[in-house]
Amino acid sequence: MRAGSQQRRCTSTRSVTGIPGARCRAAVAGSAADSGSQMSAKVPGAGVRDRATAPAARRILMGTVMGDDSGVRNDLDQIEAALVGTPLAGLPIGHGPSGTVLVADVDPDRVHEAWQAADALVPVIGRLPVMVTDDDDTPMILPVPEQGPSVSELRAFAEAAESSDPWLAFRHYNEDQQVDADEVEFHARGVAGVDLTALVPGVVLPTPRPVLERALYDRLLADADLHAQVLDSARLVTSTEYWYTPDSVLLMLVPTDDVRSSAYWLDFHGALTGEEQQQFAEVLAHWRHRWDARLVASWGTMLQFQVGRRPAPGDEAWTAAGQLKALAPDLDLSRWEVAVALTAGDAWFVHNRP
Repeated sequence: MRAGSQQRRCTSTRSVTGIPGARCRAAVAGSAADSGSQMSAKVPGAGVRDRATAPAARRILMGTVMGDDSGVRNDLDQIEAALVGTPLAGLPIGHGPSGTVLVADVDPDRVHEAWQAADALVPVIGRLPVMVTDDDDTPMILPVPEQGPSVSELRAFAEAAESSDPWLAFRHYNEDQQVDADEVEFHARGVAGVDLTALVPGVVLPTPRPVLERALYDRLLADADLHAQVLDSARLVTSTEYWYTPDSVLLMLVPTDDVRSSAYWLDFHGALTGEEQQQFAEVLAHWRHRWDARLVASWGTMLQFQVGRRPAPGDEAWTAAGQLKALAPDLDLSRWEVAVALTAGDAWFVHNRP
């Protein structure tokens, strides 16, 4: 889904610059360390990475202004070499905030394909990839690396995350809602257009909304025709066609291959405090372990996951749907609709806006 289209799901995104302890600089240094001039990382012709055609741009993007720091320079060289033959080959590459590496000018129409190429290279480059965007459509790359967290700091972050219970913090606001008899029809209609009112008789009212929705879901599983209707109307939310894509896309490579630790560098509106960020880190680790859910993009108010293992109908799908709704309060479907959709799709979408 492209920005500006009729299907655009959100009007608010946040920047890659929200990384803890770091801000992207407004510009990068000129083609020589002592020139004093500044230029954008979006260098004209920088997409063609031949040394003879863009030597000045290459020197900046590959970090030769850093003097004798050959280790970092070699890191960029190795990453660039690894990207050869992928949709990311030849794109501007350089230092990002807090020890990250950024690849700019990613084709918005090839976001998933480009991310898959980078994800396949994690064993080679040791960095997890995530697509990000900037605020003003002008992504910038730093001329020199910016210090990231220390080993002890990152270890403490991961340990705090692992000891947390994220589902005490991430909880959908309707979990405590009571449903009266005059409200049942509203909840049984769903959002995607299939009416389950006929399945309500026998549910004791008033009742908590999760109890009503679970009853509807269980009865829906026993009705093949209704289940097929719900799946047909709701399955879009577990398709990449439902995803949002901004006009300006960067690939951020975080300096770790540990899923839990990677959340240190992520900017998500649903996790604004340090404690929430640790709990969010545990969600990422749990979802990766349980569903092979891999974070493809973090647009600030939105997250997009590629899922390798679909939950089975019943308890698995119901639990996963509850967790997804808890993290995504602005996902406009009933929990029973999400539970049906999760069993038939390989893409999850999280929406949490101000």
